[in-house]
Amino acid sequence: MNNEENKEMIQSLLQLGFSKDKIIIHSDVTLLEDLHLKRIHFKENDTTAFTYKEAHPDICVSMSTHDVETVKRCYENGLDSVFFGHIFPTSSHPNVPPRSKEAIQQALNVPIPIYAIGGINEHSLQKMPPGFKGICAISYFNNASLEEIKQLRKEWSTHA
Repeated sequence: MNNEENKEMIQSLLQLGFSKDKIIIHSDVTLLEDLHLKRIHFKENDTTAFTYKEAHPDICVSMSTHDVETVKRCYENGLDSVFFGHIFPTSSHPNVPPRSKEAIQQALNVPIPIYAIGGINEHSLQKMPPGFKGICAISYFNNASLEEIKQLRKEWSTHA
């Protein structure tokens, strides 16, 4: 989708009563500001996240991370949370091994909310290390039925 299509889709969601707090914009500061939204996510090492958070402390800013050093940098720069992964094998990165148990634990030791990402489904959730604030399961959410998503949410609430 182009920027205008994204804007129209989000406006439609808002008109249907979808909460602004549940919408996270990926990297598009202009779209975030045009729609008066409060959450933005950046790819790993995009320093715009740090400068934007400093200039807009009321905006919830997050970043994708793949190593503990980036998690620490996000914490030190005042970001609100990070996505860390991939935790399990994933089709998004077929030739890249998941983060090691040691790397996961090191990341979880940084005092910033961390959302697990990568290869998460109803089976892998059972093997999820404790300590994550939440999960990101893009492929799962795109392919699962509403009932399956509700079940995963229920399983997460008992796991967390």
